[in-house]
Amino acid sequence: MLVQQILKNKPSQAIATIKSSATVSQAAQLLAEKRIGALVVSDDGTSVAGMFSERDIVRELGNRGVGCMSECIRDYMTTDISTCTKSDNADQVLQQMTTGRFRHLPVMEDGKMIGLISIGDVVLARLSEMAMENQALEGMIKGF
Repeated sequence: MLVQQILKNKPSQAIATIKSSATVSQAAQLLAEKRIGALVVSDDGTSVAGMFSERDIVRELGNRGVGCMSECIRDYMTTDISTCTKSDNADQVLQQMTTGRFRHLPVMEDGKMIGLISIGDVVLARLSEMAMENQALEGMIKGF
């Protein structure tokens, strides 16, 4: 299965972004409102300056306390971002996410972000693919 198929099957194509000048508190509020785990940091909506996740918030709360909540996310976001393309294989992407210990991956095309997939999206796609393979094998065994 390819990343483009995973994107196509997502219920929403919207990408939650936030500007690098936003505060940690604003990011936390947006994460809570959207019930998601990470935001793409992008000042123009198509480039990727970084990722800011609930993990980043927890880490800084643990290190610095609530004082970090009024500071800009640019100081705490992850800037070493891995990306993928829509033609990448789901198994490769899953391995990339597992090895890198991150759960969200921007999908890029011609230097612009066209989507965002989570590890949950990839696992769901693989489970669906495996269920279809299982049904096909059962059909072959039973002669359907």
